[in-house]
Amino acid sequence: MDAASVHLRVTGPVATVTIDHPARRNALTTAMLDRFEDVLTALQPDHDVRVLVLTGAAGDFSAGMDIRGLRSARERGIELEHRMTAAEERLAAFSKPTVAAVEGYCVGGGMQLALACDLRVASENARFGVTPAKLGIVYPPRTVARLVRVLGPAAAKRLVFTAELIDADAALRIGLVDEVTAPGGLAARAAELAQLVSTRSPISVAAAKAMIDAAGGNGIDETVTRRWSQGANPDAAEGIDAFLAGRPPRFSGERAPAPQPAGSVPAPGLG
Repeated sequence: MDAASVHLRVTGPVATVTIDHPARRNALTTAMLDRFEDVLTALQPDHDVRVLVLTGAAGDFSAGMDIRGLRSARERGIELEHRMTAAEERLAAFSKPTVAAVEGYCVGGGMQLALACDLRVASENARFGVTPAKLGIVYPPRTVARLVRVLGPAAAKRLVFTAELIDADAALRIGLVDEVTAPGGLAARAAELAQLVSTRSPISVAAAKAMIDAAGGNGIDETVTRRWSQGANPDAAEGIDAFLAGRPPRFSGERAPAPQPAGSVPAPGLG
């Protein structure tokens, strides 16, 4: 394995993506972000994968962008913050449900990725921070908007203004995470949650994700609603039949349509 990389493991319907750069608390390099987006591109059309879990190696989620890379890029007139934001937006646009499993440091760019996930589960030792004010960096508008949607204006301002780290209990109180696990229980709980979501209708879940995201932004877009309402939904018939028969549903995975980025192709050799 590379000293700094992003690894993919697929177990049944769950894909686990691991940020792996332990020497820098899983700080992200441009090569790692490239790899991350390649993984998302490969997973998007894979109908057997229904849920993505994002986590970090060696006890941390991610300490954000590698500051050494930021400085070098700025000397060359490049703003790597935009590269980080592109990865965040790519993750947020991923049509399948995503779960961030967070332990240790989740700071800066790491927070951007965690916020872009649909669900967040944290270990008791997790520490969260929005730290651009320490570096004189201005968070991009779409990242700030996502932070406000998740936390509300007051909590978002406190995190950004102070750049302080908060613990898992505080993150739970302000709604940054959905639940907190005991030490050592994070991976099992995230896998359990992902497996549960994977048993639900992929059409229902994908439609709900699209509409909830739309409602959390600028209100429900009727084109989004129509997209999931038109045509036959095979999962609906199966779900009703299974309920009436008293058996678990066998959802076909007649997969919900997912828009693909223009010009994107699955990256070879992932997994």
